[in-house]
Amino acid sequence: MLLTRIKGPRDLDRLSQEELDRLAAEIRTFLVDAVSKTGGHLGPNLGVVELTIALHRVFHSPKDKVLFDTGHQAYVHKLLTGRQDFGGLRTKGGLSGYPSRAESEHDVIENSHASTVLGWADGFAKANEVLGKEDHHVAAVIGDGALTGGMAWEALNNIAAAKDRPLVIVVNDNERSYGPTIGGLANHLATLRTTDGYERFLARGKDLLERTPVVGKPLYETLHGAKKGLKDFIAPQGMFEDLGLKYIGPIDGHDIEALESALQRAKRFSGPVIVHCLTQKGRGYEPAVQDEADRFHAVGVIHPDTGLPVSTDAASWTSVFADEMVKLGKARKDIVAITAAMLQPVGLKKFADAYPDRIFDVGIAEQHGATSAAGLASGGAHPVFAVYATFLNRAFDQVLMDVALHKCGVTFVLDRAGVTGTDGASHNGMWDMSILQVVPGLRLAAPRDAEQLRAQLNEAVLVKDAPTVVRFSKGVVGPAVPAIGRIGGMDVLRRPADEVTRPDVLLVSVGALAPMCLEIADLLDKQGISTTVVDPRWVKPVDEALAPLADGHRVVVTVEDNSRSGGVGSAVAQALRDAGVDVPLRDFGIPQRFLDHATRKEVMAEIGLTAPDIARQVTGLVAKLDGRYDNEPAAAVD
Repeated sequence: MLLTRIKGPRDLDRLSQEELDRLAAEIRTFLVDAVSKTGGHLGPNLGVVELTIALHRVFHSPKDKVLFDTGHQAYVHKLLTGRQDFGGLRTKGGLSGYPSRAESEHDVIENSHASTVLGWADGFAKANEVLGKEDHHVAAVIGDGALTGGMAWEALNNIAAAKDRPLVIVVNDNERSYGPTIGGLANHLATLRTTDGYERFLARGKDLLERTPVVGKPLYETLHGAKKGLKDFIAPQGMFEDLGLKYIGPIDGHDIEALESALQRAKRFSGPVIVHCLTQKGRGYEPAVQDEADRFHAVGVIHPDTGLPVSTDAASWTSVFADEMVKLGKARKDIVAITAAMLQPVGLKKFADAYPDRIFDVGIAEQHGATSAAGLASGGAHPVFAVYATFLNRAFDQVLMDVALHKCGVTFVLDRAGVTGTDGASHNGMWDMSILQVVPGLRLAAPRDAEQLRAQLNEAVLVKDAPTVVRFSKGVVGPAVPAIGRIGGMDVLRRPADEVTRPDVLLVSVGALAPMCLEIADLLDKQGISTTVVDPRWVKPVDEALAPLADGHRVVVTVEDNSRSGGVGSAVAQALRDAGVDVPLRDFGIPQRFLDHATRKEVMAEIGLTAPDIARQVTGLVAKLDGRYDNEPAAAVD
């Protein structure tokens, strides 16, 4: 096999065109076989095989910087840079699903949030200029979907201003991000895809005009001199050139020879150049090509021959939300939905099918989506903006200054909250409850099961004068956790087995960690430690009934699937101080560090967020209060 002979990018240099085509076919076969066993981003990588080969033949990584926006299309890049053991892809100790500096010197950036690569590229190009590195080049690959993000255009505005600073921007145009790309830019690129370029127009006309006596040649020269106007008329790539960017394309993104020619021309140019490549997401794998939803953007373990899942999961948090949104849409005509280019992943496809006039896909533009939601709310609608928890980070200013300041009734639904695991540091939704704690008036719900998700979503959309947030985990929703009572707005999940005047522990369980918190209570009970378990349901603001309840216990423990820094535990501690309740508190959550990719269970074990670990520390704390020993108990997870 040719692929096994590729230990680094320069091994590509000695391959013939025929061998390069064979290599591309081998890579596609490898990807389908490997990713079908582990799950991962399949469709995007099948679409960039030839493009990645051409990039590494033209540019000399790592001296030249080859950068990928988002990074979910970097599997081919990994293969060509000596990483061909995909057996542990996205598992602990195995290859990351995104570029990783720890893996290779060829992985320059680890950005797996979209629309950022042009900012990175601008910085690298400026560094080359400042440091006099004239023989160093920068090539940034960005998808047409990522170009819907505002950050990309902020970077383009800066890049275009430096007309003599070399930088190659490769637009990987497959008409999709997760699903089909939407918006004005998508329409413009579609025009470029479907219209003959002016070069071909002039080439066909040149022969005819030069055969025309007397006026033929002058007329051709006049037309050629007016090529800017012809470009806008025949193939309106003028949008890019009006910014000051040299434009090459569209190029067949599956023709290695054509790609190399275009990239070599761009590399030689002394300023910024856009190379527009047309690719097919999922190319070479029929099940992916036939998947209209997202061309197998991301898959679980599948049968390689059919593309069908090996097993069918039980109901997920996302599916519960999806069904409830359809019911809400039927009950209330003012309910509208917003997605940032992730209609299917966040569970809004059913709502879109049922109410196509009430769904708005803003593209990869979370900031715009939040402010647009504020406008919708002010106009009389109630928008539900569904987004991954990690991506809400990008819209914080808009949540604070546009939605909250204006007291807009907008509901944000945060999917993939807490530890998500296999996608690694950038996708863990571990900051939302900390970030949102500082937003005045905002109300935040953390459902513990499917029933509570339905109930709290319905409660959220009733709020008309403040932002509301409902956050839930990734994957299969757990079993129902019934309440045995209610104190204030909090559900009581467990009381001490024996009647005691002052129970030892008040355990505040946040969201989907309720089953684990009940397990902690069981373990404490075996140590003779009496425990009350409550689910606050709405974790912001802190329920007024919590302080007097805490005052009736010897110690308070909070457990959350969020960063400990500024999270629910911190908010509860502040509420107790404000109420004058002087009870020891221990907060357990995610440490303030970036977490490597692994399964959720492995990550939780690594950071000590398990029932035995927490029960052990709480037992030590209670023992200290009893005076059974003087040593400080083991420190809480930090």
